[in-house]
Amino acid sequence: MSAYVLPFDPQSPTTTATGVDPAQLWSLTPQGEKPAKAGTTRTFFNTPASKVTTLATLGEGFAAKKAGVKREIVRKSVGNAVKELKGYEGLKDVAIDASADPHAAAVAAHLALYKFTLKTSPPSRFNPNLAEPIPEKLTFTPLQESKEWDRGVVYAQSQNLARTLMELPANMMTPTAFCDRVKKEFEEIPNVEIIVRDEVWAAEKNMNVFLSVTHGTSEPAKFLEIHYKGAANKDEQPLAFVGKGITFDSGGISLKPGAGMKLMRGDMGGAATVVSAALAIAKLQLPVNLVVSTPLTENMPGPSATKPGDIVYAMNGKSVEVDNTDAEGRLVLSDAIYYTATEYKPHTLIDVATLTGAVVIALGEVYSGVFSTSDELWEQLHGAGESEYDRFWRMPLDEDFGPQIYSSNADLQNTGGRPAGSCTAALFLKPFAEGSEGKDGEDPTMKWAHIDIAGSMEATRPTPYQEKGMTGRPVRALVEYVRRLSNA
Repeated sequence: MSAYVLPFDPQSPTTTATGVDPAQLWSLTPQGEKPAKAGTTRTFFNTPASKVTTLATLGEGFAAKKAGVKREIVRKSVGNAVKELKGYEGLKDVAIDASADPHAAAVAAHLALYKFTLKTSPPSRFNPNLAEPIPEKLTFTPLQESKEWDRGVVYAQSQNLARTLMELPANMMTPTAFCDRVKKEFEEIPNVEIIVRDEVWAAEKNMNVFLSVTHGTSEPAKFLEIHYKGAANKDEQPLAFVGKGITFDSGGISLKPGAGMKLMRGDMGGAATVVSAALAIAKLQLPVNLVVSTPLTENMPGPSATKPGDIVYAMNGKSVEVDNTDAEGRLVLSDAIYYTATEYKPHTLIDVATLTGAVVIALGEVYSGVFSTSDELWEQLHGAGESEYDRFWRMPLDEDFGPQIYSSNADLQNTGGRPAGSCTAALFLKPFAEGSEGKDGEDPTMKWAHIDIAGSMEATRPTPYQEKGMTGRPVRALVEYVRRLSNA
């Protein structure tokens, strides 16, 4: 059985679908006193013969709305339609009228179809032991072929990869398994080199703050690098992403409460999103050079675990007091940011991390928090996020928060108490973003932004085009940022 998904404008209800009159079909359904809200769906059988047709209204006044609003309405309409159709048995092929916005339609269809499960009946396509992959339940084709549709598919599939990496339990997504999966995903993509470093290498680099988090676990830590050279000049200064990769966070000696701890399988969400964004960038062959660094480890309370009050020296020479071992994300990021900034000298470095509970209180799951030393970089990220409705909110990166983390027996303390917790975490990272501040009157040599996704990592309520669960944000916003940066 096959189906049509037809988003339609009530003021101009046309479609290229053969044998379908949206206005006539819609008139067959009960009409309320008020026009139906955007995203409202109606499904019809054997119209035309042997087909299912799902209409999704774009709402009143669609044509007059702003571009970004129209794009989100298309996502909602297509997403609602796909979520309705995916419950029908025997349905396989779905043709979508993507004329209103091909990119948004493709994104919504593929995000709405996704639902993570490891149940065995029916067999799960996410089972890591599968010898052969199980295809998606539905196959989508646009009624109008376009590059924008194809690009939207890549955006959505990459976000879905991040969702999968975050959803898989920690016994299936160890640092080693994460690296193996990433290498498999990038197979045969041109201009890409994958490098997997070990703890011996990290010790040689004096990444002692990163390694302090690894002491409590028996799982070998990894430091994964992805090098994509898509620019015409392969020696051109790169862009850099750094992602926090805590594959399970128990809190270490500062043990978390047991309730809800299983969510901490997703504490590698920063790493998941930056590698997935890099995958989309490489698949689209965007003309940029990109370096991705992800420090990967568990944070466990083993017999050799770092203890509260321990002081270690970071790769940049600064002393760091570990006030709370559950504030480990900034520890693994600090050495990774400094290494990436000094080794590869990127023009821009963006780190992404499920870093603080404080940002959840501030922004909930609606926005990802951004701290940046660059107004220009913030504006670019904000624009990309608005376009993809993968939204950011700028947070204060201010030295007035400094006394909370500068007042210990070390240069830096890894927590500053509950007040402004996301702000002090960002401020902790700032000294490691080498080049993000000008010295001796010189301009900064690197733009830097820190993105805290602890709130946006999970959807606790479904949206028209996403089920509950790990979100894979901000993959689409990062890819869109790079696409605009490269003028592709």
